[in-house]
Amino acid sequence: MQSKNNKICITSISLGKGGAERSAAMLTQMLDELGYEVHLVVLNDDIDFPFSGKLLNLGTLKKAKDPIWNRLQRFKKFRKYLVEHQISVVIDHRPKNQYLRELYYANYVYKGIERIYVFHSSNKEEYLTRYPKKFVRLCNNNRANVGVSDYISSSILQQHGMENVNTIHNAFDTNWASEDVTLPAELQHKQYLLSYGRMVDAIKDFSFLIRSFSESEVWKDDIYLVLLGDGPDKEKLQALAGTLNGGTYILFLPFTENPFPIVSKAEFVTLTSTYEGFPMVLVESLSLGTPVVSLDITSGPAEIVQHGENGLLIQKRSIPLFAEAIKEFISNTELHKKCSAKAKKSVKDFSMEVIAKKWQSILQHD
Repeated sequence: MQSKNNKICITSISLGKGGAERSAAMLTQMLDELGYEVHLVVLNDDIDFPFSGKLLNLGTLKKAKDPIWNRLQRFKKFRKYLVEHQISVVIDHRPKNQYLRELYYANYVYKGIERIYVFHSSNKEEYLTRYPKKFVRLCNNNRANVGVSDYISSSILQQHGMENVNTIHNAFDTNWASEDVTLPAELQHKQYLLSYGRMVDAIKDFSFLIRSFSESEVWKDDIYLVLLGDGPDKEKLQALAGTLNGGTYILFLPFTENPFPIVSKAEFVTLTSTYEGFPMVLVESLSLGTPVVSLDITSGPAEIVQHGENGLLIQKRSIPLFAEAIKEFISNTELHKKCSAKAKKSVKDFSMEVIAKKWQSILQHD
């Protein structure tokens, strides 16, 4: 179907654990369905999410001690792969936090190949390096620059002088709703609210959620809080839960590449991060008919959650306010029923079918 720019390489840190990584994997599937020849290069050996196309896993070449020579060899292999496969466009999902490394990518690894950079976070240093003016000049040579939220596109990328900026939100897969909905034994016959993601408390602020849940006292009515995921702060969070009232009603479950049965059976899903880009946990939950309660943090939630229609959007990071929202969503059955009924329809514009057309438009534009 495609006669020009038909060989696409998607670059990602990995295909495991995070929303950015899941969206990169899903993009391989979308482009494959559109008829592109898809290649995927990952830098770490962490493959959890399904993907389409040919994979180059540079993570398998890493060693326990990884001197600069080994890293340069991987860059060389990456460059050779792009040239040998005649890649016409690279879509790069990596965090971009070191300017010199990005200079190397632009002038060596990707030399002579059209680039599209995808920006997944509202934390500027994660994706604009510590030298944003210099980095933006590199990006202005790209075919396109994609923000995954309107906030990232307008208030970060364009504010820093970046050109050819487009917003393409992350997508959800309509097939998730048809997957097996068998719950783990620990959750069968339980009512629970859910939060899921990598256990990095400085970003996800699960400790705020744990304290809010404790203060809400919904556990007195046998309502559980389920925290799904792994990460460096998991033991610390488990210890915190053990010190609080209702702590025995807080359950920690390990990361799973298929969280959707657990999501679909939750009373609602929460988001309490300190920052995000376009929080896929909200879109994923709503796509399965599960309403959400989210802090109105910078970038993302306000583009997804309509307060009182498909969930609750809490304006201030306040434990009493969030605890009250938890209580409200448990006790107000009419509100919960209304938000559940509107959940799926509210995210129809984020389906793979809709998002794929936006990517096709960028790739076909000369």
